[in-house]
Amino acid sequence: MTLTLGIVGAEDLVHRVVAVGTEDGSATLLPLPYRHESETVTIVEESGERVDAFLFTGIVPYTIAADAGVLTRPSMYVPYDGATLLRALVELLRLGHDVTRASIDTLRRSEVLETLTEAKLPTDHVNVLPYRPGLSSDDIVAFHRSARERDDTRVAITCLGSAFHQLETEMQAIRLAPSRYSIRATLQALVLTTSGRHAGDAQVALGMIELPGPDDHLAGDLVTLGGSLAALPDGGHLVVTTRGLLEQATGQFTRMPILDRLAARHPAVHIGFGVGRTAADAESLARRALNRATSIGDTAGVVSMAEDIDIVFEPDREGHRPPERGQESLPLVARRVGLSAQTVLRLRDLTTTRPDGLTAHDVAEHLLVQQRTARRILKRLERAGLAAPMGSRQEGRTGRPPTVYSLHL
Repeated sequence: MTLTLGIVGAEDLVHRVVAVGTEDGSATLLPLPYRHESETVTIVEESGERVDAFLFTGIVPYTIAADAGVLTRPSMYVPYDGATLLRALVELLRLGHDVTRASIDTLRRSEVLETLTEAKLPTDHVNVLPYRPGLSSDDIVAFHRSARERDDTRVAITCLGSAFHQLETEMQAIRLAPSRYSIRATLQALVLTTSGRHAGDAQVALGMIELPGPDDHLAGDLVTLGGSLAALPDGGHLVVTTRGLLEQATGQFTRMPILDRLAARHPAVHIGFGVGRTAADAESLARRALNRATSIGDTAGVVSMAEDIDIVFEPDREGHRPPERGQESLPLVARRVGLSAQTVLRLRDLTTTRPDGLTAHDVAEHLLVQQRTARRILKRLERAGLAAPMGSRQEGRTGRPPTVYSLHL
């Protein structure tokens, strides 16, 4: 069955997304343009029965709809990534504008500064207003005006169409539009997520693979992930799939066969997968995972999830079968779940005194950490296949009974 995706946003951006997305042909795209972002909620409410999912052209309309509680379908927004900003800066430089004195809205400050630094541009006189729920078009316009008066900014870069139409008559202004890469990646992720919702898996998994050279067999190696493969602007590779397929291909996150196969052909391989509820979340986590994989050594893979959960994989270069759960060396277990060897050793000792399973409270007491930290540790072990929930235990407390886990260390 062909999915129908409703594309919500400013008219020109909606047409851009539809034009790019139609090339793929994986879903029917229904344009749902507005004249002003204040119409977002009405458009979503009136179109809900006609679409299987919503794709928003940016974070602003997505947040408006989410805060209004009208998103009853899978929904994502196209991120305005670093490549989008860099393209705008290059165009401004080509036209002779001073981009070192600019005001930029909606994007995260860290993302803006990182992009400028990579382009070897100074950041001392760059003002950034990150988007937050409730931020209006008038607030954004006021920010750019204030930056011009206070720091003599020469260029206003905005992600909001209504703000751009006010600013363009007052100063040099440019409106960011999402890149073709961002549109395609988000559309693919939304199609996979919407399809996977019926199978009980609604999380997106984005993978980034860095290799020292070309690899003609990469697409074949990724067949088990059931997703799509695309080239990244920096020469890397992007994999779009779902959490369910990634979990299946990695044996419940206990091994990474694709890493073993690539390591047999290349002296260095770095793989980072991010698992999140939206394409933007998954992309951010994938970049975190790739950075960590790079820091580990010549060849490594990392899967990153919410709550700072990182699962580390290293290649089995000698072709041995992966060890049975509970038989792995202490350093390997520690690196795979992102904990210290001492912490894993103390947890292993704890399991010998708790043959009937343990709770986050037990872990917190034993490691002298907060229960929130203990729950994250147990989740890391669960994602790595080293812990499994057994049920719950009342323990004489009021409220929801804590989950009991069995550990295989």
